Amino acid sequence: MAGPRRLARTRPLAVYHERTRRRGVNTPLYWSIRVFAKPAILLYFRLARRGHGMVPRGGVILASNHRSFLDPFALGTCMPRPIYFMAKQEIFKNPFVGWLLNCMGAFPVRRGESDDEATRTASMLLERGEAVVIFPEGTRIRRGSLGRPHRGVGRLALESGAPVVPIAVSGSEHARRGWRVRPVRVHLRFGAPLTFPRVESPSPFLAGEVTERIWPCVELQWEWLGGLPPLRTAAVVGAGSMGTAAAVVLARAGLEVQLGCRTADQAETLRAAGENAAYLPGVPLADGIRPCAVRDVEFAGVDLVVLAVPCSALPAAVGEIGARVGERSAVLVTSKGLVPPLGTTPSAFVAERVRARAVSSLAGPAHAREAIELGASVVLATRNADLLRQLREVLEAGGLTVDTTDDVTGAELASCAKNAAALASAAAAPRGANLAGAAAGRIFSEVHQLALANGGRSETFAGLAGTGDLVATALAEGSRNRRAGELVGAGLPAGAVEAALDQTAESLATVPLLGLAFEREGIDAPVTAGLRRVLDGDDSADQWLESIRRTAGTRASRAA
Repeated sequence: MAGPRRLARTRPLAVYHERTRRRGVNTPLYWSIRVFAKPAILLYFRLARRGHGMVPRGGVILASNHRSFLDPFALGTCMPRPIYFMAKQEIFKNPFVGWLLNCMGAFPVRRGESDDEATRTASMLLERGEAVVIFPEGTRIRRGSLGRPHRGVGRLALESGAPVVPIAVSGSEHARRGWRVRPVRVHLRFGAPLTFPRVESPSPFLAGEVTERIWPCVELQWEWLGGLPPLRTAAVVGAGSMGTAAAVVLARAGLEVQLGCRTADQAETLRAAGENAAYLPGVPLADGIRPCAVRDVEFAGVDLVVLAVPCSALPAAVGEIGARVGERSAVLVTSKGLVPPLGTTPSAFVAERVRARAVSSLAGPAHAREAIELGASVVLATRNADLLRQLREVLEAGGLTVDTTDDVTGAELASCAKNAAALASAAAAPRGANLAGAAAGRIFSEVHQLALANGGRSETFAGLAGTGDLVATALAEGSRNRRAGELVGAGLPAGAVEAALDQTAESLATVPLLGLAFEREGIDAPVTAGLRRVLDGDDSADQWLESIRRTAGTRASRAA
């Protein structure tokens, strides 16, 4: 025992590399432990192995996904010879653990950076004809689909010329709960070896390209085992400005996108023009976007369905496509408002009627054209951690900045508050900025109470989904909700406002549905109720605004 402790105290981590290069595993210790460990692992974890007989002799790279600490040991049981693997350097700070793992074939790697020392050790082992395990993800991805690979595996394959065997491990992530190791079933599947020409000092670009050829083969084994696939294909329902923008963002992230239009004629117009001239002129549709009628979209085969229609159109859209969405598909709802006739939040409405694996919602300031041309900061809300990670990666790859939250109710009601407050402020603006601010602030506060009553959180309202989106809407000259408020303030009834806009302003439908929600929860919301009466034609905008002035004066007197 004194030997390994002294080794760790007196020498840097490089000693482990040197020992691995010169001596390899500690043969007596390795085989002594293996005699007992292999049958124990096979029986305790009911290890299922497929394709391990395809691993060639000699130097070989075993490229695997990484779910658990158990993975290297599970892989070791599949091989009739010792395997070597990279382990995070932090493990080697413990003298005994570092020494024991080093004797069993582990050598340290500095994660998150280019570790030439670890690469040199791996290359020397491959030259010697050994089997080296590498986890291209760089860390354990315990849930969901596989992570993005680092290019180190491509570099090692090119520098060594060794074949690469793609491997998937499934089930090992469930083995450990605290300090307890449970007897879960673990599956491994080996693919056919891949070979690449040997290149001395390959460029980062070339290493990345080779990695991009290796990793899909790992994903293939993973999906064969029933693992969650990455997001590769999407269908967007709604070819308005937001739907078109969503399709462009997803195509930028590398997804193949079907853009679902109302009619085949609209789809043909988009294909011929190469842009959506009616809703998003000047923004070209990328080659990865295929406009088609909604009835022709292959929903069962897509990984992601984006519902980019107004809340008022959600019932019809879900009724048309709900039964066609596959159970392994995910759904992203971009609608902002409440769904008629009961005032259900969009994601809750969809989740009750679509057999998707998970439903998410998009909130925050994301006006379509600016999101494409300048980028946007959005809020992605879902309670499914796997989908949260997948969608965040995709949206960021598409050029957006993404905040995430599991407060779905708060995010969606914050969007409702934004819509109603924007309508109110624009209606009050001709009577002065102070009154406009009071109208917006009171409505925002009332909807905040509704969110809290339904489990939402205050910080969601204070962030991008609430105040951030409200400011963006108030400043945006092309905002439909702002324009609708201006027309309401000028005395037009709600029906005439919709006709004048020739587009859907979610706020006109949101305010009456908010009124129903307040009544259900028993919340007193006088300003929102007054705005609802204006939209219903029961009061004028002047009467409603005068009531806000009186309320402000009464509160000021009480405070004095």
